[in-house]
Amino acid sequence: MFCTKNLVHDIKDVPATWVFEYFCKLREKLNGQDVKIKSMFNPNERTPSMSIYYDVKNNTYKFKDFSSGKGGDAVNLIKELNQLKYHQACQMIIETYNDYVLKNKAYCSDEFKQQSKYKIDKVINRGWTTQDQYFWTQFNIGSKLLEKYHVKPIEYYTMTKDENEICIRGNYLYGYYKEDGSLYKIYQPKTIDKKFIKIENYIQGFEQIEHHDFLIITSSLKDIMAIKSLKLQVDIVAPDSENTMIKKEIMESFIKSYKKVVLLFDNDAPGLEAMQKYQSLYPALSISVLPMSKDISDSIRDFGAKEVKNRLVPILNKKLNEEKT
Repeated sequence: MFCTKNLVHDIKDVPATWVFEYFCKLREKLNGQDVKIKSMFNPNERTPSMSIYYDVKNNTYKFKDFSSGKGGDAVNLIKELNQLKYHQACQMIIETYNDYVLKNKAYCSDEFKQQSKYKIDKVINRGWTTQDQYFWTQFNIGSKLLEKYHVKPIEYYTMTKDENEICIRGNYLYGYYKEDGSLYKIYQPKTIDKKFIKIENYIQGFEQIEHHDFLIITSSLKDIMAIKSLKLQVDIVAPDSENTMIKKEIMESFIKSYKKVVLLFDNDAPGLEAMQKYQSLYPALSISVLPMSKDISDSIRDFGAKEVKNRLVPILNKKLNEEKT
């Protein structure tokens, strides 16, 4: 354990653990474990969606808020919470920390020790059922698309941590696989708090690119398949999630290779914020919003494939015409 009791003048001297513990009102000290709490940006949410995690590579704590799409280090948390500039957030942290030290004499923290996490150990697939058929066809996604994108139903999977093992079974469990047969994600649509379990980084739809003139970057594999079901002559990919940025070299390659690259994320605050973040980095990108349901697949479920296509095609055509003028 180490303790600090001196007043500080530099943000580097304020422990990141203290920032998260104090401002997020954590009930436990951070010493290498990950903590999940209700969003600081959406306090009325029922299911905790904000993760405070230990970044091993940078030896510090960071946060990721999945309800708002915000994330970063301790300074960025205070900056976003209080809508401050970076230097103002630093000053606020320093002043608050010094006041804390004066009142409490010292801040003590245990030495970081990365704690083990559950890892996927075994996955057993099963055959398709009528329940699966009903689930996917409501989004206009049939067996050919599921086969093309290597989606397979799962009977159960096991997760292990240290000496502990848990087995997860359910009627709606699906594995997302690469062409080489390796699993990169598990999809659990009926699970409220953890619909996805990411196994490894992967740009969804990348292996199915057909080299059209037009590329859509959307939110998920389900949306990729839903758009593909509309028989549009476009390529479609998706990052691991809206909150995961596709690497710079890949984005630059997309922009160079296609006549137009359009972002079509979820029609909600996190989706809009993610698209704006992409466009701020790559001004050549266009942002499109389908003002129907939350995402493309839900829009097809709620309004039908024909109606979605009739409303989506003019939006996409407008983006193509903008490129040609």
